[in-house]
Amino acid sequence: MSKLSPELLAALATAAATETLLVALDFDGTMSPLVDRAEDARALPGSAVALRELAQLPRTTTALISGRALDSLRLVASPEPETLLIGSHGAETWTGPGGAPLELTPSQVEILRHATDAVQQVVDAHPGTLLELKPAGVVLHTRTADTETAQSAATAARTALSSLDGVHLSNGKNVVELSVVQADKGRGLQSLRELTAATAVVFAGDDVTDEHALKTLEAPDVGLKVGDGESAATYRITSPEQLVEVLQELVTLRRAGVSA
Repeated sequence: MSKLSPELLAALATAAATETLLVALDFDGTMSPLVDRAEDARALPGSAVALRELAQLPRTTTALISGRALDSLRLVASPEPETLLIGSHGAETWTGPGGAPLELTPSQVEILRHATDAVQQVVDAHPGTLLELKPAGVVLHTRTADTETAQSAATAARTALSSLDGVHLSNGKNVVELSVVQADKGRGLQSLRELTAATAVVFAGDDVTDEHALKTLEAPDVGLKVGDGESAATYRITSPEQLVEVLQELVTLRRAGVSA
């Protein structure tokens, strides 16, 4: 017997019956449990199989929308060739072999250099923190530091980066991120909706950065918040493990919907 609420099951059934469905998912904390080392993250097998099955159905598009750089996302997610990708919170997109790669202006390259130097200084002074460089940004990771060090590092990074012009700061779970390209997951999801002409979207995410995407949804879309915290999502599930059940249910409903 399903552990999903009757309201969520009904919403999934409505979305699954739509003409053109887009299923877009965050990765870390959503398809994959959160881990200390980013490179160790992997989708739960049930979610990976269900997303693969959805990608093979008629009039159904799958996508991953992540804060990870595209290369990192491909490494840990091993997406199907049909799955569209949004990386770096929307700064990077992959919509097929003909898509243009991200290119920064000379000014953006210089700003990113200064930002990277600033974050490196924070990391050097705060044991247990890490720097991640992305094509359009730089990230301070504090998950592997003790609580006091993590808070001190995040404050120091925000102070240092806020003095730079032409940058966009965001905070996530145990991360402070700067981007030299104005982008977010909401813009990324909207671009995929337009590209696919989706008549309904199912989106799931766990982090505060996923709220940009969740706020773009309206019926018959289905927005899922994974875990605790305030959210614009209409529905909430407890964990990546419960997302497996959601996706398996969606596969069954969508198969019936496209064959009707």
